[in-house]
Amino acid sequence: MDFKSNKPIYLQIVDFCFQKILLKEWQEDDRIPSVRELGSLLQVNPNTAMRAFEYMQAADIIYLKRGTGYYVQKGAIKQVLRLQKDEFFENVLPETFESMKLLDISIDEVIKRYKKYKN
Repeated sequence: MDFKSNKPIYLQIVDFCFQKILLKEWQEDDRIPSVRELGSLLQVNPNTAMRAFEYMQAADIIYLKRGTGYYVQKGAIKQVLRLQKDEFFENVLPETFESMKLLDISIDEVIKRYKKYKN
C-alpha cells in the first residue's frame, strides 16, 4: 500500500484484489483470503480491509458464504474490467491529457509510441 497516495487505502486494497482477479490468480467461485488474512498480508487494519470487501461485495465482485468466507463472483472479471475502464476514463486519462498538454505531446506521438509498445 502506498500510504502517501491521495487514494484511500481501502480503494488501494480493492485495486490489489482487482489485479488478482484480472490476472486470474483468483478465479470465479474461488475462496479469497479473509479480511484478517488480507489485512495482515497488506499490513493494514482489518477494518480497512473490511471496507474494501464491502465495496467489492456491493459491486458484485465477491460474495459471502456464511461460515466459510468470501468468494469471487461469477462474471467478476467482466465487472472488474468495466469498473477499471470507468476509472481510467474518468481519472487517469484526463490527468494524462493534462500532462500531454503541459509537455506539448501530440496524440500522434502517443499513437506512434503505443504502436511500438504493442509490438
